[in-house]
Amino acid sequence: MAVQALGYLGISTQSIDEWCDFATRQLGLQLVDRGVSSSAFRMDDRRQRVIVDKERPDAERFFGWEVANAASLDALAGKLEAAGIAVRREPAVLADQRFVRDLISFRDPAGNRLEVFHGPLLADTPFIPGRNISGFRTGSLGMGHVVLMVADFDAALAFYRGLLGFQISDFRREPKACFLHVNARHHSLALFEKPRQGMHHLMMELYSLDDVGQGYDRAHAEGDRVKVSLGRHNNDYITSFYLQTPSNFLVEYGWGGREVNAATWQPVEMTTYASFW
Repeated sequence: MAVQALGYLGISTQSIDEWCDFATRQLGLQLVDRGVSSSAFRMDDRRQRVIVDKERPDAERFFGWEVANAASLDALAGKLEAAGIAVRREPAVLADQRFVRDLISFRDPAGNRLEVFHGPLLADTPFIPGRNISGFRTGSLGMGHVVLMVADFDAALAFYRGLLGFQISDFRREPKACFLHVNARHHSLALFEKPRQGMHHLMMELYSLDDVGQGYDRAHAEGDRVKVSLGRHNNDYITSFYLQTPSNFLVEYGWGGREVNAATWQPVEMTTYASFW
């Protein structure tokens, strides 16, 4: 029943053309569907991982979380409804657009749109990156992680842990923050208590440190694209940098992320956010 991976991300934007250029030339995603009002991108064997469209306000995102099967989806829907969460059982036409077999949608306490699905469809052709990279580390780890800023931290943490089955990897008491895992990736979600709500960044992990370094050089060549320089985090061990997207959030582009054993991992209290370097 519990969520097991971050499956896809939806981004609303009026900058479709800019996103297509950024996603392919900078990030190395593969453009697979280009329309007047939307575009979709691959990063592995899934039919799509990132969707950009003009249908919603620019600050709107939707987060696609994966469960194991139809029974897990139904059980989660029932659990949410029993907790008083308004759940929409989405029609087949939306499932077709997301390239999944079935999905539900609802809102978290901060108002973020969540879509939970099962049965992702695979592509029948190999992934062809938009630039020369070795590929992205996905599979059972999901597409990466997302970091959300929330005003009511306690409510958000209770929601993701109690209803969706996320487990704590690391946390800080002041200011409040929590890194949560749903598989072996150190965290698929992080929550930070902030007055301004919204998405802070999406992390994409590559198979090669050279791919990250070349991406860093490419981003530097575009002026102020780099927002946080290269470094290595002290909790998930990833070596990465952060770059500005055409929207109001960042992408963390990294390599070498830590894995955890969900069965034995004990939450760790962090005393600093300082990187190793």
